[in-house]
Amino acid sequence: MYTAAVITVSDRAYSGEYEDKAGPAVAALLEKSGYAVKDTIIIPDEKNKVIDALTSLCEKGISLIVTTGGTGFSDRDITPEATKEVIEKETPGIAEYMRMKSAGITPRAILSRGIAGIRGRSLIINLPGSPKGAVENLSFVLPAVKHGLDILNGITE
Repeated sequence: MYTAAVITVSDRAYSGEYEDKAGPAVAALLEKSGYAVKDTIIIPDEKNKVIDALTSLCEKGISLIVTTGGTGFSDRDITPEATKEVIEKETPGIAEYMRMKSAGITPRAILSRGIAGIRGRSLIINLPGSPKGAVENLSFVLPAVKHGLDILNGITE
């Protein structure tokens, strides 16, 4: 069983202006899919806070780290830029596939700027901020993610 963590990146959820629904929805999907969710956190759309949270979770050895939110066009949407500063290797196929599959549901999916990548033995995936979009996008890639985590961990059978 691989470990996972969920980071919600949202000024409004962080301030309590609205309830975070995407983070819990993603955590539930991960648990249902066999991941041990070790942490769920909410942070504001601040680049250094995203970098610190991602780095800390990687250092703790969390296998799969998913973010929700901060992938759009707003001035405060900085999750992909922060993720780029943390990862060592980009895994573009994950984000490309999510956008492609999601575009079949809504043409606005092509506006997502989310990325995915590897730091050490951790895989980081940026998801959209809406609960529906986050769960759909993660559902598209989860079947392949376990194989990727196996490879990262030297399991080749």
